[in-house]
Amino acid sequence: MMHSLPDIRHSDEIAALLAVAAEGSFVAAGRALQRHPSIVSKRVAAMEARLGIRLIERSTRQLRLTDAGAQLAQRLRAAIEQISAAEQQASAGAGEVRGVLRVAFPAAMGRQWLAPMLPAFLAAHPHVSIVADYSERFVDLIAEGFDLAIRLGELHDSRLIAKKLGEHRRILCASPAYIAAHGQPASPQALLDHNCLRFSGFASFPAWRLSCGEQQQTVMVNGSMTANDSEALLAAARAGVGILGAGEWLLSRDLAAGRLLPVLPDWQLDAQGGIYLVRPSARFAAASTLAFKAWLEDCFRDGPPWRTAAQ
Repeated sequence: MMHSLPDIRHSDEIAALLAVAAEGSFVAAGRALQRHPSIVSKRVAAMEARLGIRLIERSTRQLRLTDAGAQLAQRLRAAIEQISAAEQQASAGAGEVRGVLRVAFPAAMGRQWLAPMLPAFLAAHPHVSIVADYSERFVDLIAEGFDLAIRLGELHDSRLIAKKLGEHRRILCASPAYIAAHGQPASPQALLDHNCLRFSGFASFPAWRLSCGEQQQTVMVNGSMTANDSEALLAAARAGVGILGAGEWLLSRDLAAGRLLPVLPDWQLDAQGGIYLVRPSARFAAASTLAFKAWLEDCFRDGPPWRTAAQ
């Protein structure tokens, strides 16, 4: 028995409802769909009229999905994911690595270490194109349609399939000029007497959780500069402003060149976590996804590139 498919008007209505559910307003939904908010509103109203049920409660200040609207949006998202998985499985059946691969990278680490590596993958797979997103935020792979992502630190999303590529080490350092002027701290508690450059993206912010073997200490550090951008803090550390705690990937070149010196080298900052390759568990892995996964695992086989580059 053949089931009739929704016509293009119904598809537009579905897109409008899902955009409103995801964005929380007609204005934001309009931006996401690149449509005027009034068009989005009309499409949702048309869907309500067609189904004979209220999907969204509107007021002058806010809107919210009704129970029926929320349930419908959830089922429609699940259906779209199944359609996407079916399409990917069909394209993978051809056995050829081709298509568009959407990947999400941490912004600074992605620019410094992963972006220079991508041309090698594209050269090996000429029928694949990559759409890369560089951002410090944790993208929602399933909702935003990403095939793969690199995550640093601890993983909390149980919906993802994760492959650990390596350890994520965070260390402390400062410029030779800062050390000459202020000396080396002898213990984590001595950091309280130093100017510490603080990254607001740490899960423990504003505390620094330090570990040395079985020893663990938490220090509420203070300093003259706080930022959500690690490269900005690195520039301040190079200039002698203070002590920086950051990922080894960010500091390795400056440490190798002598622009920065280790601080409390036996201690590690926020030691838990790793470097992970993650993908949606509910999505069928296309040939391009599996090829990228295998290639990236090979790139990290002998250690992260920031360590192998220093050898």
